[in-house]
Amino acid sequence: MNKVVASAQEAVKDVADGAVIMSGGFGLCGNPETLIAAIHAKGVKGLTVISNNCGTTELGLGVLLKAKQVKKMVASYVGENKEFERQFLSKELEVELNPQGTLAERIRAGGCGIGGFYTPTGVGTAIAEGKETKVIDGREYVLEKPLKADFAIVRAWKADPWGNLVFRKTARNFSPLMCMAAKVTIAEVEQLVPVGALDPDQIHVPSIFVKRVVVGQGYQKWIEKRTVRPKGGTRAAVS
Repeated sequence: MNKVVASAQEAVKDVADGAVIMSGGFGLCGNPETLIAAIHAKGVKGLTVISNNCGTTELGLGVLLKAKQVKKMVASYVGENKEFERQFLSKELEVELNPQGTLAERIRAGGCGIGGFYTPTGVGTAIAEGKETKVIDGREYVLEKPLKADFAIVRAWKADPWGNLVFRKTARNFSPLMCMAAKVTIAEVEQLVPVGALDPDQIHVPSIFVKRVVVGQGYQKWIEKRTVRPKGGTRAAVS
């Protein structure tokens, strides 16, 4: 039952060229920094990455994108990455944009064995092009299909050696759903605690969904945009 591995390199040893990877977090918050770095160092190519966004030009999943390791990005928001924009406009990168709620529900559907769902979000827009639509109770809906992955990489706040996970605040976004929707979930954790130390009612992802656990080190916990409030109360942005 002990799922702890010695290093991030060992944790991603079977991530191969062409793999489909879900990456948890929201913006740069809750990024699996250690696992992203290990995948980058491994040099695998042709990846399909499913995540809310693609980090920034220099941080988060942007590291893999800049190294030309990502073939396709399935995301909701991509506005903070200039390299993403360049690759997309030059047709170097395949992009599948989703409304944020639709992305979350597609991932949930993948983990729950749901074959698809109808949503009114995106009807009449480019999002609905080529997709089945249906009128229900006088309102038009578009059929969205589930998302699944070969691997999910997530960062948890706490975990035990069995792989029970607890996330902290925004870092929880998307991650529990991804753990269910991937064949192999790899969790890097900030704190590894003994089995039995976690309150069962506080566990966000039970161990059955987790294959490997690795203790992360040297977290930078990046911030996309830092703002300060000077004397007088007016907000000022600091780059």
